[in-house]
Amino acid sequence: MSRRPPAWASPSLPCSRRSVTTTACTAWTSRVARRGSRASSGASPHGPNPNGSAADESAGGSTDGSTAGSTAAVDRAAARAGIAVGLATAAYGISFGALAVAAGLDIWQTCVLSLLMFTGGSQFALVGALAAGGLAAGPSGIISAALLGARNSLYAVQVKPIIGGGFWRKVLAAHVTIDETTAVATAQPTLRAKRIGFWVTAAAVYIGWNLLTLVGAIIGDALGDVRQYGLDAAAAAAFLGLLWPRLRARQPIVVAVGAVVVAASLTPWLPPGLPVLCAAGVALIVGLANWPGPGASRDPVASEPREAEA
Repeated sequence: MSRRPPAWASPSLPCSRRSVTTTACTAWTSRVARRGSRASSGASPHGPNPNGSAADESAGGSTDGSTAGSTAAVDRAAARAGIAVGLATAAYGISFGALAVAAGLDIWQTCVLSLLMFTGGSQFALVGALAAGGLAAGPSGIISAALLGARNSLYAVQVKPIIGGGFWRKVLAAHVTIDETTAVATAQPTLRAKRIGFWVTAAAVYIGWNLLTLVGAIIGDALGDVRQYGLDAAAAAAFLGLLWPRLRARQPIVVAVGAVVVAASLTPWLPPGLPVLCAAGVALIVGLANWPGPGASRDPVASEPREAEA
């Protein structure tokens, strides 16, 4: 006695109808094939797969694959940003090496200063004071360098959750928590990308800055006035490239404009370093007051769905 074939095996294919589109035909054929595969393995054509997964999990594999690919793309973008900022900043190390030697430091003293201090603003402040007043200006140069370096302690609050645990990791991170590493890390969308951005930038800046400091110290006389090459503009352009995509909401714009106005207004009147700290106070005041209102700090890009943080 012949049995009636199941619905999924019906020879009456809708694909034989001319009114059916190619896309619908392909989708129907795919469903028939999956049901037939389940039926041959003893599972219900409309029920779950024998391994307990839902019928639609065949599409889930591609979703997982695309998610992994997207995460890898985000990580690569963070690494590229770190390398780009590192190269732009390191190029300015030539200027520091040349200026330090011109201010009276030996080559080895110049290199040790870059290795141990490793914060460009403070290094230039110290060297500038020595160039203007010699050793007698050393104390004022040290004070200026300390004031400029104090901003890095504010960055530490931002990067601490990014760094993770481990005593020696935190010690190393403290030495390389500077403008560049903080800017690249905080601009990334996921925790994993933030860490990659931080450490790649740290390595690129530290290695490049110290190597080119040595180069500048050795060939400083041949370079002449290094400011004519515009290396300082390259570093500023790199920072602007990181900052610009974040100026999409009212609150970041208010902070940026307010900080520029405060720093520019106070620079002629205060010692180096203090205008920067006062400008940072703008962000603190705006954040505590939550001005200019709810939703003003919401970045349209940041509010889009992102990968789960690693």
